[in-house]
Amino acid sequence: MPRSTGAPVHFDRVTLIGLGLVGSSLGWVLKKQHLAGEIVGHDAKPAVRAKALELGFIDRAESDVGKSVERADLVVVCVPMLAIGPVCEGIAPHLKAGAIVTDVGSCKTLARDAMVKALPKHVHAVPGHPVAGTEHSGPEAGFAEMFHQRWCILTPPPGSDAKAVRTVRNLWRRAGMHVETMDAERHDLVLAITSHLPHLIAYTIVDTAVDLEGDIKGDVIKFAAGGFRDFTRIAASDPTMWRDVFLTNKEAVLEMLGRFNEDLSVMQRAIRKGDGATLFDKFTRTRAIRRSIIQAKQA
Repeated sequence: MPRSTGAPVHFDRVTLIGLGLVGSSLGWVLKKQHLAGEIVGHDAKPAVRAKALELGFIDRAESDVGKSVERADLVVVCVPMLAIGPVCEGIAPHLKAGAIVTDVGSCKTLARDAMVKALPKHVHAVPGHPVAGTEHSGPEAGFAEMFHQRWCILTPPPGSDAKAVRTVRNLWRRAGMHVETMDAERHDLVLAITSHLPHLIAYTIVDTAVDLEGDIKGDVIKFAAGGFRDFTRIAASDPTMWRDVFLTNKEAVLEMLGRFNEDLSVMQRAIRKGDGATLFDKFTRTRAIRRSIIQAKQA
């Protein structure tokens, strides 16, 4: 279990399962702040394991996921959403009593249910979502500062061990994050509009550009303005991760997509009718949201 070393949290052994952007970034936090005696890494891809060792954010790599968690105090599952259940099933027999298992997925209902179903009673499940990232992926993409001043949302199941939740909270605080505890269903609805729907729109707009006639598409790329460039950055995100997000947070995404379509119809109608007052009112309201995000230091 975590032991005191003069820091709010310290672990004898941490296992990172999945060594991409988030896993590598957390590995650098653990390394730079000396929060773990040993960091063990597992990834399904041998080349990724080798690169993680070469970069130095893990101390040891294990090819077998079960062996990787043996005697670990903390296990952080950093894999795409549809892999969380199989990973939890694979590590369950190998976890020591009192170990804490958390994750970084952006659909917390699925993560919570998968952990509760697969993990033994002597293990503490604390699902979490550090709301931070870039469009880059892979172990080379990680950096410790990625979490700074961002939010992490924890969604512990009812009856969770308070000490385990506090330990995970302190870990993300050491990474520089603000931490909030929230019901899993509420999390999924909020993230559907703040993260998932924007990614869906970005993927769709860029795909529309791909389908344009050759000469027009060439000019779109050549003269891409800031707005379109922002969409292409978002649409460059890991396709496996985002495929899983939309399949696992389907209900919340469809709910927000329906609301968006209704609002889009209002804008379409205003443009068709030349209704400048409606357009100006909408743009004024949304401009205020941007200002509030800047004031909250989440820009």
